[in-house]
Order: sequence, then C-alpha cells, then structure tokens
Amino acid sequence: MTATVSQDRAARPRRGQGRPATVVPVLALAVFMSSLDLFIVNLAFPSISRQYPGTGLGTLSWVLNAYTIVFAAVLVPAGRWADRVGRKRIFLGGLAVFGFGSMLSALAPGVDALIAARVLQAAGAGLMVPASLSILLSAVPSLLRGRAIGTWSAFGAFGAAVGPVVGGSLVQLDWRLVFWINVPVSVVALGWAIRAVPESRDDHSSGRPDLVGAGMLCSAVGLVALALVEAPTWGWASAAFVALVVGSLATTGAVVLRSRSHPAPVVELGLLGIQSFAGAIGASLLYYAAFGAWLLALVEFLTGVWHYSAVRAGLAIAPGPLMVLPFARVVSARLAGPLRGPWRVAALGCALGVVAQLYFLGHLETHPSYLIALLPAQLIGGAGVGLAIPSLIAAGTVALPAARFGTGSGVLNMARQIGTVIGVAALIALLAPLSPHHPLVPFRHAITLVASLFAAAAVLAALLGRRGAPSTQPSGRPSLEPGESLARETLGLP
Repeated sequence: MTATVSQDRAARPRRGQGRPATVVPVLALAVFMSSLDLFIVNLAFPSISRQYPGTGLGTLSWVLNAYTIVFAAVLVPAGRWADRVGRKRIFLGGLAVFGFGSMLSALAPGVDALIAARVLQAAGAGLMVPASLSILLSAVPSLLRGRAIGTWSAFGAFGAAVGPVVGGSLVQLDWRLVFWINVPVSVVALGWAIRAVPESRDDHSSGRPDLVGAGMLCSAVGLVALALVEAPTWGWASAAFVALVVGSLATTGAVVLRSRSHPAPVVELGLLGIQSFAGAIGASLLYYAAFGAWLLALVEFLTGVWHYSAVRAGLAIAPGPLMVLPFARVVSARLAGPLRGPWRVAALGCALGVVAQLYFLGHLETHPSYLIALLPAQLIGGAGVGLAIPSLIAAGTVALPAARFGTGSGVLNMARQIGTVIGVAALIALLAPLSPHHPLVPFRHAITLVASLFAAAAVLAALLGRRGAPSTQPSGRPSLEPGESLARETLGLP
C-alpha cells in the first residue's frame, strides 16, 4: 500500500474536507471499532453457550478466530486495492460491510451463522483499517502526522484492551448487544467520513492485489489454529493433527513462492530484508499471541473460577485498559529519548507484561482476591500494553521508505492478528482439560505460556534495541528520510 503523498492524486476536497481536526477522529474511531471487536465477544461466550447448549469453548473460539484470521488476510490486499481505486471509497465500503456484518452477527440464529457473520464483519474491518492509515498519511500535513499516527495506533490498542470491559457491560443485558452497538456507530462514522474525508489514490500503484495469496495465507493460519484447538481431543501425535500442521506449513511455503513472482504480493519479501521491520514482525507475533491469550484466559478465569458475572468481570478488567492511553500517548514518548529509541520502550512494555503475569501467578487462588491478586497485575499489564504496542509500530516502520510505510504497516497489523489467532488457539488447548476439582492447574499453565511469550518478545526487542536495528534497506542504502522521521515523531524523538 503506497502512502507517498507526493505520488498521490487527490480529488478536489469539498469545503470542510481534509482538515486533521475532523479527519483524524473518524479514522481513529474506525480502528477503535475494528480492534474492539477482536475481544468484545470474549465475555459473551458464557451467554452464547447457555443459549446454545453443548457449544464448547473450542467451538466458541472460532467466533473470535474467524474474525481475526479473515481480518489478517484482507489487510494488505485491501490496502493495495485502496491505493488503486480510491482510499475513501474503500474506507466507506469497509465501514458499510463492517456495520452490515455486525447486524447479521446480532441476528444470527446459531453459532455457525454467527461465525459466518463474523467473517463478513472481519472483511469490512480489513478493508477500512489500511485505507484509514493511507488516508491519514495523505490528508494530514507532515508536521502533524507523527501525533496523528500516535493517536491512530493508541486508539487501536485501547480498543483491543477495552473490548472485554464493554462486552461485559452489554452482555449483562443481552449478548447480541455486543454486535448491535456497532450498527449505529458505523452509520454515524459513514456520515462523518462522507463529509470530512477527502478522496485520494496513488497513480503509480500497479498490479492487482493477490487475492489468491491472501486466501492461501488465511488457510495457513486457519489450519494451524484448528490443529491447536482440536489437539487435546485428537491427540498431539494423531494423524489429523500432524496433517493439519504439515498442510499449514506447505500452504505458508506456497504463499512465499507466490509472493516472489506476483507483482502485488500479500507480503513484499524485499521488506523482510530490513532488520527493524522483520524484527517488529517477530516481536508483534509473540506479543499479540501473549496479549490475545491473556485477555481470553482472564475472562475464563474470572467467570469460571471466581464466578464473576459478565459485568463484574468487565469492571474487574477495566483498570488495565484505563492505563493504555496515557502510557501510549504520553509516557512512551517521554521514555523514547532517555531510552534511545522505540525498541527499548517496546522491550520495557513487554517486560512489564511478564511482571504482571508472574505477579498474578504468584497470587493465584480459587477464592476471589481482586485487590491483592488481580488489580496490581492489571495496572502493571495495562501500562505495558500502552508502552509496547505503539513502540512496536514505530520501531517496525522507522526504516521503511516513505513509499512503503502503508504497506509495511499493513503487514505489521497482519502479523498482530496472526499472533492473536495462534495465542488464542494455544490457550484453548491448555484450558481443554479444565477440571472442577483442580481448576487452577490449567490456568497456571496458561499464565506461564503468556509470561513466556511476553518474555520472548521483550528479549527480541531488547536485542534489536542493543544492536540499534540499523535503518537500512536490503541494498544497504539508508532508508528514506520521510518514513524514518514519521516513526520518530510518533514517539516524540528528535
């Protein structure tokens, strides 16, 4: 997805269009909604299960995984498509599809229909998120662009973190409200965007997006997720498990081969030669695997072991998300200078995630002890989220040429969604042997897994920060200055 403003052809804006004060809020609202719906359904699982008896956690996990997998697969092709046919057009189309998918989810007569509706909802989110970033880059003046990107990424992080909180409040009334709420918000956002957002496209964008490659990538992630979810039932050495893993690896290899020759591939393999970008992909996969697993594990623990109601569980989770925005918008910027760059800030955020998990693990018990056991972990973990997520985005894009900033951001978002799918699937496998006689054992394993993933992300970020993650393209030439200055402005670096 090419985001160079100088190469863009923008339609003449109507009066009131293109002003950052009106454009940035609607774009931030869109990314907030798309991230919110990653995890808003978590607290609806018990209610859905009660309405449809016999539906286990493994099946319900696909209400989340179907959304995440399709979201990940659509991101990059949608970004390229937006560059070719018009970013505003794709953004508005994505909003409309997202709202329609939300309505179908609310009306779903069963779990299968709900999963299908979530696929449509995810396709809408996958269309509007990369288009929103390209619109932001083309519509916001360069001097204001860094802060705008910071706001955009912070609202995405906040939406993911606050999902269970909003979900818990709505599920108390009716689980279908977690989907109905998107419908009026989408209508308002559509009307707002029609008036405020200018149209733009890239005249130099060529080649049709690789939709076949996107479908193959979606299949590869879906196969490994299915293998992890069903492994406790089938057996880790069963033929079905092995076949799914081998099929996923083979499909991933086919995506790589296809990306080498396709003029507009799902992943531009040349970008992987940029050390900071490739490192950010790896760190994002690890971090979001931990993040996704932790949010679902916490919901299952609060409702299943401490027997909290949905609304009480949502309120119990709330302090963590409340820490995200101030740490993402203020603290991370102030730490970037003393810590000499976004990688060390990201490493600190990941390390705080480890501390939060180990603290909670050390105080884990069957009897509720919120103030002592969970609240400190939530505050520490929320601060870590606020530091890690925008810092990983900035660190990953710091060496990208300006003409590939949008494409790179789309790939990083895709890595985040894939990490979430893998983390959630691994968690389901760990919680499968949940026993009423020993309820803490699977959760100890789950928290250990989450802490290990956070730790791996912290180590990777620290190593890249220590090496300085040189800002060079594969050819060895310095990266183009606009992309570097944009990422540095995002974290308040000089």
